[in-house]
Amino acid sequence: MSPYTSFAVAGAGPTIGGRIVKALVEQGASVVALIRPSSASISSPLLEGAKIATADYADVKAVASILRENKTQVVISALAYGALSSQSTLADAAKEAGVKLFVPSEFGMPTEGGKAAHTVTKSQFADYLKSLGIPSLRIYTGMFMEFIPQFTGVDLGKFLVLGKGDASFSTTALDDVAGFTAHVLTTLPPAKLHDTSFRVEGERTSFNKVGALYTASKNITVEHVTSLPEGYVKQTLLQGLFEQGRGSSGWDNYADKDVPENANSGNAAWPGHQWKTVREVLEL
Repeated sequence: MSPYTSFAVAGAGPTIGGRIVKALVEQGASVVALIRPSSASISSPLLEGAKIATADYADVKAVASILRENKTQVVISALAYGALSSQSTLADAAKEAGVKLFVPSEFGMPTEGGKAAHTVTKSQFADYLKSLGIPSLRIYTGMFMEFIPQFTGVDLGKFLVLGKGDASFSTTALDDVAGFTAHVLTTLPPAKLHDTSFRVEGERTSFNKVGALYTASKNITVEHVTSLPEGYVKQTLLQGLFEQGRGSSGWDNYADKDVPENANSGNAAWPGHQWKTVREVLEL
Protein backbone atom coordinates (compact mmCIF):
# COMPACT_ATOMS: atom_id res chain seq x y z
CA MET A 1 0.00 0.00 0.00
CA SER A 2 1.26 3.50 -0.85
CA PRO A 3 2.21 6.00 1.89
CA TYR A 4 -0.45 8.37 3.18
CA THR A 5 -1.02 11.70 1.45
CA SER A 6 -3.92 13.38 3.25
CA PHE A 7 -3.75 14.66 6.84
CA ALA A 8 -5.66 16.66 9.44
CA VAL A 9 -3.85 18.26 12.39
CA ALA A 10 -5.71 19.23 15.55
CA GLY A 11 -4.02 21.64 17.91
CA ALA A 12 -2.06 23.37 15.15
CA GLY A 13 -0.51 25.95 17.46
CA PRO A 14 3.00 27.43 17.32
CA THR A 15 4.70 24.86 19.55
CA ILE A 16 4.47 21.53 17.69
CA GLY A 17 1.16 21.26 15.83
CA GLY A 18 1.77 24.16 13.47
CA ARG A 19 5.28 22.92 12.79
CA ILE A 20 3.91 19.50 11.85
CA VAL A 21 1.50 21.19 9.44
CA LYS A 22 4.40 23.10 7.87
CA ALA A 23 6.55 19.97 7.59
CA LEU A 24 3.73 17.99 5.95
CA VAL A 25 3.05 20.77 3.44
CA GLU A 26 6.76 20.83 2.59
CA GLN A 27 6.49 17.10 1.89
CA GLY A 28 3.77 17.85 -0.67
CA ALA A 29 0.95 16.42 1.44
CA SER A 30 -2.64 17.61 1.52
CA VAL A 31 -3.20 19.10 4.99
CA VAL A 32 -6.16 20.57 6.81
CA ALA A 33 -5.52 22.35 10.11
CA LEU A 34 -8.40 21.88 12.55
CA ILE A 35 -8.62 25.13 14.51
CA ARG A 36 -10.98 26.13 17.28
CA PRO A 37 -12.97 29.25 16.26
CA SER A 38 -11.39 31.31 19.07
CA SER A 39 -7.80 30.23 18.36
CA ALA A 40 -5.16 32.82 17.44
CA SER A 41 -3.42 30.14 15.38
CA ILE A 42 -5.81 30.76 12.52
CA SER A 43 -3.45 33.46 11.19
CA SER A 44 -0.18 31.60 11.89
CA PRO A 45 2.38 31.62 9.05
CA LEU A 46 3.14 28.01 9.98
CA LEU A 47 -0.18 27.04 8.39
CA GLU A 48 0.56 28.53 4.96
CA GLY A 49 -0.23 26.02 2.25
CA ALA A 50 -2.71 24.14 4.41
CA LYS A 51 -6.48 24.38 4.38
CA ILE A 52 -7.81 25.87 7.60
CA ALA A 53 -11.07 24.54 9.01
CA THR A 54 -12.61 25.92 12.19
CA ALA A 55 -14.48 23.47 14.36
CA ASP A 56 -15.53 22.75 17.90
CA TYR A 57 -13.66 19.53 18.68
CA ALA A 58 -16.63 18.37 20.77
CA ASP A 59 -18.89 18.45 17.69
CA VAL A 60 -18.32 14.95 16.31
CA LYS A 61 -20.59 15.43 13.29
CA ALA A 62 -18.97 18.71 12.25
CA VAL A 63 -15.43 17.38 12.58
CA ALA A 64 -16.33 14.16 10.77
CA SER A 65 -17.79 16.22 7.94
CA ILE A 66 -14.53 18.18 7.59
CA LEU A 67 -12.50 14.96 7.57
CA ARG A 68 -14.72 13.38 4.91
CA GLU A 69 -14.75 16.53 2.78
CA ASN A 70 -10.93 16.57 2.75
CA LYS A 71 -10.60 12.80 2.26
CA THR A 72 -8.44 12.68 5.39
CA GLN A 73 -6.48 9.46 5.86
CA VAL A 74 -4.56 10.41 9.01
CA VAL A 75 -5.52 12.55 12.01
CA ILE A 76 -2.66 13.98 14.07
CA SER A 77 -3.39 15.38 17.51
CA ALA A 78 -0.99 17.96 18.93
CA LEU A 79 -3.29 19.03 21.74
CA ALA A 80 -1.73 20.27 24.96
CA TYR A 81 -2.04 18.09 28.06
CA GLY A 82 -4.88 20.17 29.46
CA ALA A 83 -6.92 19.63 26.30
CA LEU A 84 -6.43 15.88 25.95
CA SER A 85 -10.05 15.17 26.84
CA SER A 86 -10.95 16.48 23.37
CA GLN A 87 -9.07 13.62 21.75
CA SER A 88 -11.92 11.21 22.44
CA THR A 89 -14.41 13.16 20.34
CA LEU A 90 -11.76 13.64 17.64
CA ALA A 91 -11.37 9.86 17.61
CA ASP A 92 -15.14 9.42 17.33
CA ALA A 93 -15.15 11.79 14.36
CA ALA A 94 -12.20 9.96 12.80
CA LYS A 95 -14.06 6.67 13.13
CA GLU A 96 -17.18 8.13 11.54
CA ALA A 97 -15.13 9.57 8.66
CA GLY A 98 -13.23 6.36 7.94
CA VAL A 99 -9.79 7.70 8.93
CA LYS A 100 -7.06 5.07 8.55
CA LEU A 101 -4.58 6.16 11.26
CA PHE A 102 -4.58 8.37 14.36
CA VAL A 103 -1.41 9.91 15.77
CA PRO A 104 -2.25 10.89 19.36
CA SER A 105 -0.62 13.73 21.27
CA GLU A 106 2.43 12.03 22.77
CA PHE A 107 5.66 13.83 21.77
CA GLY A 108 7.27 13.43 25.18
CA MET A 109 8.12 10.66 27.63
CA PRO A 110 7.04 7.06 26.84
CA THR A 111 3.58 6.32 28.20
CA GLU A 112 2.97 2.67 27.29
CA GLY A 113 2.52 0.67 30.47
CA GLY A 114 2.74 3.75 32.67
CA LYS A 115 0.87 3.97 35.96
CA ALA A 116 1.35 7.64 36.84
CA ALA A 117 -1.39 10.15 35.93
CA HIS A 118 0.56 11.75 33.08
CA THR A 119 1.05 8.37 31.42
CA VAL A 120 -2.29 6.74 32.23
CA THR A 121 -4.32 9.43 30.46
CA LYS A 122 -2.44 8.91 27.20
CA SER A 123 -2.36 5.11 27.48
CA GLN A 124 -6.11 5.00 28.09
CA PHE A 125 -6.65 7.01 24.93
CA ALA A 126 -4.55 4.54 22.95
CA ASP A 127 -6.80 1.81 24.32
CA TYR A 128 -9.84 3.81 23.26
CA LEU A 129 -8.53 4.05 19.70
CA LYS A 130 -8.04 0.30 19.70
CA SER A 131 -11.63 -0.21 20.88
CA LEU A 132 -12.79 1.88 17.90
CA GLY A 133 -10.66 -0.18 15.53
CA ILE A 134 -8.48 2.80 14.56
CA PRO A 135 -4.73 2.04 14.32
CA SER A 136 -2.45 4.43 16.18
CA LEU A 137 1.13 5.66 15.91
CA ARG A 138 2.82 6.97 19.06
CA ILE A 139 5.99 9.09 18.86
CA TYR A 140 8.18 9.57 21.93
CA THR A 141 10.69 12.40 21.78
CA GLY A 142 11.76 13.29 25.30
CA MET A 143 11.68 16.97 26.29
CA PHE A 144 11.55 19.59 23.56
CA MET A 145 14.95 21.32 23.61
CA GLU A 146 13.27 24.72 23.48
CA PHE A 147 11.52 23.95 26.80
CA ILE A 148 14.71 23.42 28.82
CA PRO A 149 15.09 27.11 29.84
CA GLN A 150 11.57 27.39 31.24
CA PHE A 151 11.96 24.17 33.22
CA THR A 152 15.20 25.31 34.86
CA GLY A 153 14.47 28.93 35.72
CA VAL A 154 16.86 30.49 33.21
CA ASP A 155 14.64 33.59 33.09
CA LEU A 156 15.51 34.08 36.78
CA GLY A 157 19.19 34.29 35.93
CA LYS A 158 20.04 30.87 37.34
CA PHE A 159 19.96 27.27 36.11
CA LEU A 160 17.95 25.51 38.81
CA VAL A 161 18.38 21.76 39.22
CA LEU A 162 16.13 19.76 41.52
CA GLY A 163 18.24 16.96 42.98
CA LYS A 164 21.57 15.69 41.67
CA GLY A 165 20.89 16.50 38.01
CA ASP A 166 23.09 13.74 36.61
CA ALA A 167 20.34 11.44 35.27
CA SER A 168 20.36 11.20 31.47
CA PHE A 169 17.29 12.31 29.53
CA SER A 170 16.29 12.60 25.89
CA THR A 171 15.67 15.95 24.27
CA THR A 172 14.71 16.77 20.70
CA ALA A 173 14.28 20.05 18.82
CA LEU A 174 10.73 21.02 17.84
CA ASP A 175 11.58 21.21 14.14
CA ASP A 176 13.17 17.75 14.30
CA VAL A 177 10.06 16.32 15.96
CA ALA A 178 7.85 17.89 13.29
CA GLY A 179 10.16 16.85 10.47
CA PHE A 180 10.40 13.27 11.71
CA THR A 181 6.63 13.00 12.08
CA ALA A 182 6.04 14.29 8.55
CA HIS A 183 8.81 12.13 7.09
CA VAL A 184 7.62 8.78 8.45
CA LEU A 185 3.97 9.50 7.72
CA THR A 186 4.63 10.38 4.09
CA THR A 187 7.33 7.84 3.23
CA LEU A 188 6.66 4.64 5.16
CA PRO A 189 3.94 2.18 4.14
CA PRO A 190 0.94 1.98 6.48
CA ALA A 191 1.98 -1.49 7.64
CA LYS A 192 5.02 0.07 9.34
CA LEU A 193 2.95 2.77 11.04
CA HIS A 194 -0.11 0.98 12.36
CA ASP A 195 -0.22 0.24 16.10
CA THR A 196 3.44 0.94 16.63
CA SER A 197 5.64 3.53 18.29
CA PHE A 198 8.85 5.37 17.48
CA ARG A 199 11.37 6.46 20.10
CA VAL A 200 13.55 9.33 18.94
CA GLU A 201 16.26 11.40 20.56
CA GLY A 202 18.00 14.48 19.22
CA GLU A 203 20.54 14.42 22.03
CA ARG A 204 21.05 12.49 25.25
CA THR A 205 22.16 14.78 28.06
CA SER A 206 21.53 15.72 31.71
CA PHE A 207 20.60 18.91 33.51
CA ASN A 208 24.16 19.14 34.85
CA LYS A 209 25.58 18.97 31.32
CA VAL A 210 23.18 21.58 29.96
CA GLY A 211 23.81 23.77 33.00
CA ALA A 212 27.53 23.63 32.29
CA LEU A 213 26.84 24.93 28.77
CA TYR A 214 24.87 27.86 30.21
CA THR A 215 27.67 28.65 32.63
CA ALA A 216 30.34 28.59 29.92
CA SER A 217 28.29 30.49 27.32
CA LYS A 218 26.13 32.92 29.30
CA ASN A 219 27.70 32.95 32.77
CA ILE A 220 24.49 31.55 34.25
CA THR A 221 25.36 29.46 37.29
CA VAL A 222 23.93 26.06 38.14
CA GLU A 223 22.17 25.91 41.49
CA HIS A 224 21.13 22.57 42.98
CA VAL A 225 17.99 23.03 45.06
CA THR A 226 15.62 20.96 47.14
CA SER A 227 12.59 22.82 45.81
CA LEU A 228 11.82 25.03 42.85
CA PRO A 229 10.25 28.52 43.12
CA GLU A 230 6.58 28.95 43.92
CA GLY A 231 4.46 28.37 40.84
CA TYR A 232 6.89 25.91 39.27
CA VAL A 233 4.39 23.05 39.57
CA LYS A 234 4.94 21.40 36.19
CA GLN A 235 8.68 22.02 36.41
CA THR A 236 8.81 20.31 39.81
CA LEU A 237 6.89 17.29 38.54
CA LEU A 238 9.02 16.83 35.44
CA GLN A 239 12.38 17.48 37.07
CA GLY A 240 11.43 14.88 39.68
CA LEU A 241 10.58 12.34 37.00
CA PHE A 242 13.76 13.13 35.10
CA GLU A 243 15.79 12.61 38.29
CA GLN A 244 14.43 9.04 38.25
CA GLY A 245 15.57 8.55 34.64
CA ARG A 246 12.03 8.68 33.24
CA GLY A 247 12.90 11.53 30.87
CA SER A 248 14.60 9.11 28.50
CA SER A 249 12.82 8.07 25.31
CA GLY A 250 14.13 4.62 26.17
CA TRP A 251 12.27 4.39 29.47
CA ASP A 252 10.39 1.08 29.81
CA ASN A 253 7.34 1.53 32.04
CA TYR A 254 6.74 -2.23 32.22
CA ALA A 255 10.25 -2.96 33.52
CA ASP A 256 10.39 0.38 35.36
CA LYS A 257 13.86 1.19 34.06
CA ASP A 258 15.67 3.00 31.28
CA VAL A 259 16.86 1.08 28.25
CA PRO A 260 19.30 3.63 26.76
CA GLU A 261 19.83 1.75 23.49
CA ASN A 262 16.11 2.09 22.74
CA ALA A 263 16.04 5.87 23.22
CA ASN A 264 17.07 6.69 19.65
CA SER A 265 15.90 3.48 18.02
CA GLY A 266 13.42 5.39 15.87
CA ASN A 267 16.03 7.79 14.48
CA ALA A 268 16.93 5.24 11.81
CA ALA A 269 13.53 5.82 10.19
CA TRP A 270 14.86 9.20 9.01
CA PRO A 271 18.11 8.16 7.34
CA GLY A 272 20.67 10.86 6.63
CA HIS A 273 19.04 13.43 8.88
CA GLN A 274 21.32 15.58 11.04
CA TRP A 275 19.59 15.98 14.40
CA LYS A 276 19.97 19.36 16.12
CA THR A 277 21.94 19.66 19.35
CA VAL A 278 21.13 21.49 22.59
CA ARG A 279 24.02 23.85 22.00
CA GLU A 280 22.70 24.72 18.54
CA VAL A 281 19.04 25.15 19.47
CA LEU A 282 19.62 27.16 22.65
CA GLU A 283 22.54 29.08 21.11
CA LEU A 284 25.00 28.13 23.84
